[in-house]
Amino acid sequence: MELLGNAPVPRALLALGLPTMVGMMINALYNLVDAYFVGGLGTSQMGAITVAFPLGQVVVGLGLLFGNGAASCLSRLLGQGDRENANRVASTALYSSIFVGALVIFCCVIWLEPILGRLGASDSVMPYALSYTGIYIVCSIFNVFNVTMNNIVSSEGAAKTTMCVLLAGAVLNLVLDPIFIYGLDLGVAGAAIATGISQCFSALVYLAYILGKRSVFRFSIRDFRLSGNIMSEILKIGIPTMAFQLLTSLSMSMINDRAREYGDYALAAMGAVTKIMSVGSLMVFGFLKGLQPIAGYSYGSKKYDRLGEAVKISIIWSTVFCAVFGLAAAVFSGPMISKFTKGDLDMIRVGRAALRINGLSFVLLGFYTVYSFLFLAMGKAKEGCFLGACRQGICFVPVILILPGIWGLNGILYAQPVADVAAALIAVGMAAYLRWKLAEEQKRGARERCEGGDGRGV
Repeated sequence: MELLGNAPVPRALLALGLPTMVGMMINALYNLVDAYFVGGLGTSQMGAITVAFPLGQVVVGLGLLFGNGAASCLSRLLGQGDRENANRVASTALYSSIFVGALVIFCCVIWLEPILGRLGASDSVMPYALSYTGIYIVCSIFNVFNVTMNNIVSSEGAAKTTMCVLLAGAVLNLVLDPIFIYGLDLGVAGAAIATGISQCFSALVYLAYILGKRSVFRFSIRDFRLSGNIMSEILKIGIPTMAFQLLTSLSMSMINDRAREYGDYALAAMGAVTKIMSVGSLMVFGFLKGLQPIAGYSYGSKKYDRLGEAVKISIIWSTVFCAVFGLAAAVFSGPMISKFTKGDLDMIRVGRAALRINGLSFVLLGFYTVYSFLFLAMGKAKEGCFLGACRQGICFVPVILILPGIWGLNGILYAQPVADVAAALIAVGMAAYLRWKLAEEQKRGARERCEGGDGRGV
């Protein structure tokens, strides 16, 4: 409460945002590390993990559906001292995520080949995609558990614990990837095995955390409840989060599908660009998670000056980070893309051009994300959901469907930057409207205080 209401805004933003930012960055490194080591095997192998990436994002979305959905409710219940209902919500979220995750993974395994075909796997990529994804998707049950626990543990104030668990898994993956891929000569299957073992290790650490009773929650099958009240509390936050995740997966699969028309080199290049830029995106999302509770508290308590300061600082800090990250990606696009191939000049050419333009448009992400998070934090769900869906959905889908037909391969390279510009322009308009509404509320509140202070009323 001190951080939310009274602490200096910069300190509050850092305390609430940094652990989540580091945790999300580490999570992004899993896929980046796999791409780095698999890139040395060949272009088709790199294409295999590219088409698997959107499917992995769907599975992660299941963990977010129940974990992030429960986290908001759990924090409120802890604040009210209601441990009994908190245990029920935590248990219901955890067991539901495992059950639904297992069901979705089972369906994916049965229809794996047609799914990979729809995600962009060409005939030359398909054998490697089946080898990698068959193992990766089965082991994703550990990731569903981990993502759910990440959010639940963070809701009890143990953000550093989640950061350390993720870091341990990422370091293990970094060590195991070259051993299984090259040392044991398992190729792309080795990358999937290394990732699976790393995620299993993280799950075991969380299991020890639960069994060691270090959590404030009790995870018991007896507390599992499929009651309307509990599920509605989980799903009203979880469903929009899952929807955003599905839009991200959709945008990736659409890029893959259009890129494969030009060959494996284009598919692999766009996969490398997506993984590089996702590291920066997740860091921005993670840090701005710290803005949401501050903004919600300030708006609810009518501390408009504090709300304005938090928004202003968040825009400045996130934009500076996006400018630095995007400029680095643009300037060093060639060396970065070269790390994901063993010398395919066509892949390097396409990837370098795509990374350069995506890096330049990345500067807009901070401003856009601040306002998409701000609307949700203020309880303006319709506006928040609309703005949140703009970048990867409302703006992106028409662009990726139309632009390649007009501009060929360049239309694919420029699709995300064009969508970024369109989403940022929409955010500017919605931000101006929100600032006007807040100014009106502030004037009305000042009037009411003055009228109430002299005792005369209206």
